[in-house]
Amino acid sequence: MKNLFIIVFLLSLFTLSAQTAIPLSRNDFLQKVEQENVDLKISSEEVLVAKGDFRQTNAVLLPKISVSYTGISTNNPLMAFGSKLNQRIITESDFNPDLLNNPSQIEDYATRFDIQLPLLNFDGFHERKAARAKLESFEYQNIRSKDYMMFEAEKSYMQLQLAYKTLEVLQNSRGVAQENKRLAENAFNQGIIQKADMLSSEVRLLEIKNQIQYAQSSIQNISNRLSIMMNDSILKVMIPADSLRIFEAHSSLKEVSDQRKDILAMESVNEAYNQQMKADKMSFLPTLNAFGSYQLHNAEIFKSTASGYILGAELKWDILNGTKRFGKSYKSKAEFEKSKLELEQYISESRAEFEEAKRMLGDAANKLQLTSLAMEQSKEAFRVRRNRFSQGLERTTDLLIAEAQYAQKQLEYYATIYEHNAALAYLEFLTKE
Repeated sequence: MKNLFIIVFLLSLFTLSAQTAIPLSRNDFLQKVEQENVDLKISSEEVLVAKGDFRQTNAVLLPKISVSYTGISTNNPLMAFGSKLNQRIITESDFNPDLLNNPSQIEDYATRFDIQLPLLNFDGFHERKAARAKLESFEYQNIRSKDYMMFEAEKSYMQLQLAYKTLEVLQNSRGVAQENKRLAENAFNQGIIQKADMLSSEVRLLEIKNQIQYAQSSIQNISNRLSIMMNDSILKVMIPADSLRIFEAHSSLKEVSDQRKDILAMESVNEAYNQQMKADKMSFLPTLNAFGSYQLHNAEIFKSTASGYILGAELKWDILNGTKRFGKSYKSKAEFEKSKLELEQYISESRAEFEEAKRMLGDAANKLQLTSLAMEQSKEAFRVRRNRFSQGLERTTDLLIAEAQYAQKQLEYYATIYEHNAALAYLEFLTKE
């Protein structure tokens, strides 16, 4: 039994040491999120993927160069005669019909340099512009994703501040409840109150202890979320170094800007669809490409005695490719029109969201004044009832109700501070360019 008690005691010490809260300032937290957040890193990689897609379109402008080395052994009449011609070893005897029809086996080793140069590919030019617009869209989305992540980080830090403020209020209430319980026990012992009244004070104390347990769990949950945001592999319990306070609105808050990065991203997507539509239309036009080849031939491996080149240009026009190009053109036009409607709808929704956020901030400011006044009034009411209770002039239930109301009004006040600051942060996020 003694050993069991020692084990339990050591485990409790380990648990307490493992749950030691680590101070975390707002600026340090936001900086770590900006540098280490995994979602932001994923967004940056998506930009690199789009940049890779764009660089592939350089093929529309730059030549394609390849080198090959080929060795063959053949007695095919045509191939054998052609190989001798490439090696430039033809003699008069090679025109003997018997030799032409039944040639001996011949070997040919060829080094070949090929180049292809696009000259006019109208559809490719527009596909390149579409890829460029897509890249810009991902770049804007990356910036906006960072803005949103910083807003979420700001809000999560404020939630941690509120959780600790809630715990502080509840701990103060626990102290008051313990004192009320002591007064109730004294009054019961003196025969001033009934046992039911004394038990009510004990029930109130248990309620507060239960609320404290929930508040501590909330702190741990929020701390874990903050650790994940910072890409911290070890989940720790955080304590905010900055206290919960009321933020003031900046005078720079205006309307939703057309230069907001998510709106610019939508515009870039629209431009990408526009360029793709033009590319599909231009696919009906001919293409012009230049090509060249330089060859070295010999009957022995890794030697070259004969060379030759080919230069040319190809004008190609696919007159009809079933109805595939018509279908692609029809589809790309519909996608372009759809993206225009989506852009208009997104801007309208963003402006409506901004107006709603302004009203939310105004409501929170009004609520802040009311909850502050209610907290002061409940504090004074509790003070009066407690003085009267100590003199035997108030019932226990009235005292407990007054104490509960005071604690509730404090929680409402601090929750309203969070609502106000969160609404302000959201409004700044909506108006950020």
